Amino acid sequence: MIRRVLIFLIAVGTLASAQGKRPFTFEDMMALKRVSGPVVSPNGKWVAFSAVEVSLEQNTRTPHVFVVPLNPPFAEAKDGAPATQLTKGEGEDRPRWSPDGRQLAFVMKRGEVQQIWTMDINPETARPANAPLRQLTTISTGAGGELWSPDGKYILFTSEVYPDCPDDACTKVRDEQKRQSKVQASIFRGLFYRHWSNYTGDRRTHIFIQPVEPTSRKPGEMWGTKAIDLTPGDHDAPPFSLGGQDMYAFSPDGQEVAFTSNIDEVEATSTNNEIFVVPVAGGTPRKISTSPGSDSTPLYSPDGKYIAWRMQETPGYESDRFQLVLYDRKSGQITSLTKDFDRWVGSFVWAPDSRRIYFTAENEGEAPIYGISILRDPNFGGEGVRLIEHGHNDDLAITTIGDGSRRLVFTRMSAQAPNEIFVRPIGIPGFEMPEPPAGDINTTHMVGPKAALTHVNDAVLSQVSMQPLEPFWFTGAANAKVQGFLVKPPNFDATKKYPVKFVIHGGPEGAFGDSWSYRWNAQLFAASGYVVVMINFTGSTGYGQKFTQAIQGDWGGRPYEDLMKGLDYVEKTYPFIDKDRECALGASFGGYMANWILGHTTRFKCIVSHDGGFNLTAHYGTTEELWFPEWEFKGTPWTNRAMYEKWSPHMYAQNFKTPTLVVHGQRDYRLDVSEGFQLFTTLQQLKVPSKMLYFPDEGHWVLKPQNSQLWYKTVNAWVDQWTSKK
Repeated sequence: MIRRVLIFLIAVGTLASAQGKRPFTFEDMMALKRVSGPVVSPNGKWVAFSAVEVSLEQNTRTPHVFVVPLNPPFAEAKDGAPATQLTKGEGEDRPRWSPDGRQLAFVMKRGEVQQIWTMDINPETARPANAPLRQLTTISTGAGGELWSPDGKYILFTSEVYPDCPDDACTKVRDEQKRQSKVQASIFRGLFYRHWSNYTGDRRTHIFIQPVEPTSRKPGEMWGTKAIDLTPGDHDAPPFSLGGQDMYAFSPDGQEVAFTSNIDEVEATSTNNEIFVVPVAGGTPRKISTSPGSDSTPLYSPDGKYIAWRMQETPGYESDRFQLVLYDRKSGQITSLTKDFDRWVGSFVWAPDSRRIYFTAENEGEAPIYGISILRDPNFGGEGVRLIEHGHNDDLAITTIGDGSRRLVFTRMSAQAPNEIFVRPIGIPGFEMPEPPAGDINTTHMVGPKAALTHVNDAVLSQVSMQPLEPFWFTGAANAKVQGFLVKPPNFDATKKYPVKFVIHGGPEGAFGDSWSYRWNAQLFAASGYVVVMINFTGSTGYGQKFTQAIQGDWGGRPYEDLMKGLDYVEKTYPFIDKDRECALGASFGGYMANWILGHTTRFKCIVSHDGGFNLTAHYGTTEELWFPEWEFKGTPWTNRAMYEKWSPHMYAQNFKTPTLVVHGQRDYRLDVSEGFQLFTTLQQLKVPSKMLYFPDEGHWVLKPQNSQLWYKTVNAWVDQWTSKK
């Protein structure tokens, strides 16, 4: 009897606590710090990272550098100590420890461009020394992406320069001439004249190296000498990237740099990134990759014998499976380590003994950490891939601490919380388990307590009510097993009926999962009393390459069928769903699918189409990465016009009836703003209730805080207007 009373009291207390929390708001989301890029100090005692702070009032996003001790008490599985902020300027990012741990380099903007700066730091306490910050680089075009050479004598960085300028003096003259000219016209001589959200102009990204040894230690004087361009020529090195692992690396002996570049004549139709190596003293780069698809993110093994990188086999296909390959520097042989692992390899890191590699890969709504031995190691399961850690993880780093044991450091997020930094032991006696069957990617190889090193967002998250991501499975098109997810609103009551926000992901080769987003946040969508439903339709990643590739040439076929069958399943399975109050929302491919839905069903009360393709033939002529439509629609509009027209939403405009909100950014060059204008014009001419939200200063994503606030306010108001009970 006493036990029952205690259980009852605990349940009541838990419910009261949950009810005491408030729904998640946009202001809460802006108050969250955005953690990324953990790097471990050489002595294994500290982790430096950057965290972006958002000011809604000032409409800014400002990164700063923090440090946290790497000493959680694993025996009790407790979390770490509070993080300490090291920089407080106008924006400091990408911290990197010097090899001796006595300096911390980072990028910082003071003036017109960002440069590389260093801070003297005590390696034992991780506290700044009593010395001024020092500026390492002075190049007029700005510097970023810094790496220390293994001996600490050089710093590598990237900068966008004029490839025909022999030095920075030439660059300064040319930039000044452009500033003074009253003519702002440009002349294009080839494709890729604009990309994502910027016109590329005449500059190219190049990799530079310069000595760190100071010419003077007087406060305010600059370090270093003239920088050497390691990648001269009219090509980007590295190519444009949306983030992720560095596309270049130092060899362990500091004598060589491996880097990524695409030297094909027409970059707009090529995905053929290649791996090159070049001596740090300069010289002609030598290509070492052989795949006709993309090769990128080279990383040397600690013993210097190998270079690992991510490889795609198929040319022109940006969503081919990313394999982890191994290049033997002595023999030149290239071996795929994950040829039989049917998932995309993400970020990766070498173990200190050069015998194993740990990596992330999407799998059924997660991004677990896996491990693989490069040799036949009986203590690690031979050549098979082994699951190390569930969850949605990234930014891997490994360190060896004082007792000789190893720690795996990584970022981790979920649908209920943004990134924090975690740590867990690896390869420690007492934490290993017997090997699972080879090829089993869902059975944990090692267990042991993981601990959160950072808690920068606990104060905000502890005050708000959120619901977990709930997965479900159903039979979709072609009898395939398809996964979906739903998020319930706070203070959910199973006896009530709730309207639905049916959110469609972009890509299309992307996926929903147990992850966090600031642009399309499921918790924020649910907070105002909605159930959020998300389907990983045919073409999504994390379910095998066959499932991903099946969308090719079938954009409005199997994906649309999966979406409709998934919603049918939700309506039949969950009695709290109000099928008469549903709205479909999507961006990028999700926007395309919203436009396709507009012409193929009237089951939704409203639609939100953000940066969606509307007229596929016109889209081909205004986009920049031409390899994408040419692969997806099996040719060009003049070689395969029928397919472009078959899957183009504008061909079905006669069926448009659903009230639609159109959203587009002027600087979106992946899906030109003309696509949004065409859709809005068509809706207005057809007298379909419609509205357009236009951002003159945004690209494919809405990034500025106040613009984001307007976006959420407008989108949610539109959904409320059409799904409210009459």
